Amino acid sequence: MRVAATISCVALGACGDEVADPAAAPGESVAGLSTGERGRFLVGRALFERLATADEGLGPLYNAERCSDCHDQPVVGGGGTQRFRVLKATRFTDGRCDLLRAEGGDNIQRRATDLLVAHGMRPEVVPPTATDTALMTAPPLFGLGLVEAVPDTVLAERADPDDRDGDGISGRLPRLPDGRTARFGRKGDASTLEDFVDTALRFELGFTTALHPAEEARNGVPVPAAADPMPDPEIDAPTMSQLTDYVRFLAPPAPEADLPAADRDTVSRGGALFRQIGCASCHREELRTGSAAPPMLADRTIRPYSDLLLHDLGPALADVCGADASPSELRTAPLWGLRYRTRYLHDGRAADIASAISAHGGEAAAARDAFLSLPDDARQAVVRFLNSL
Repeated sequence: MRVAATISCVALGACGDEVADPAAAPGESVAGLSTGERGRFLVGRALFERLATADEGLGPLYNAERCSDCHDQPVVGGGGTQRFRVLKATRFTDGRCDLLRAEGGDNIQRRATDLLVAHGMRPEVVPPTATDTALMTAPPLFGLGLVEAVPDTVLAERADPDDRDGDGISGRLPRLPDGRTARFGRKGDASTLEDFVDTALRFELGFTTALHPAEEARNGVPVPAAADPMPDPEIDAPTMSQLTDYVRFLAPPAPEADLPAADRDTVSRGGALFRQIGCASCHREELRTGSAAPPMLADRTIRPYSDLLLHDLGPALADVCGADASPSELRTAPLWGLRYRTRYLHDGRAADIASAISAHGGEAAAARDAFLSLPDDARQAVVRFLNSL
């Protein structure tokens, strides 16, 4: 991206020896970054917030004009709202998922540049062969570098795809067609943060990248070369690296602090009930990062409240499928930072936490029923606990 060099000079000149506080505010970096790493974080954030134009390669098919359009709650780098939701479409037949790649892919790009329209093409539509659609909210990006730093072996130890212990929980570690594990995305769609960022750049902003230099087709029909005159790849490898490091270095959300005594007691009681009724069977409190991660991310105990595995949550939450996920399977959403969200579940259908819990089924049905059977004050304590994360 041609603007990257200018942004780099500005950001690096401003960063000095600044180091973020360990209890970082939302949107800040993890502690322990070097001056150069802090500079890369700031450069990446500037790129993340920058409004892209068609002259720079935006589109010609796209959904948003900057990354922060979808990731801005409560600050840049957070999650999305109902205002920007991604339309997905897939075909699920005979137990197999078709991501409709021959028809433009599962991500439906609902905007087109003026130049593309002038060449006779409109935005994408849901292919008629699709069996399911979904409107998905953007997930928060806080702490994803730490999520990436958890070794596969840690996640595999917690998986129980055949429910050998008979507890009704059968989480499994999703895999991509090439065999790599996939811990990012609602359905387990990406293996690494670079893959995750690359996918967003291509499908949401319509940029070609060094990893995927070919322009996305409109429902499988190639776009005219004259409708996208910017040379490919439109995002070069250094720019991709800066954007990826910005996401990698975003600090995890810290739980609510300095609570009044009464609230502390309620939160403590709610946390105990959360574990007691079985929510922590999937929303596991702690994971450990590996020693091979970058130093500021290595050998840390983190509390994302997720096992990062796929679980079957029943027909009420079923919609699109994934590369290794049925329509009713979803990766356990991390709950850290839950207090900053205003809509809940992968599609934002729930307006409050209690409604989100009530929508759980499948493997989560027993925990849901246990929550609903609690006395009113106990349910409120669980919600208060979750709102402290």
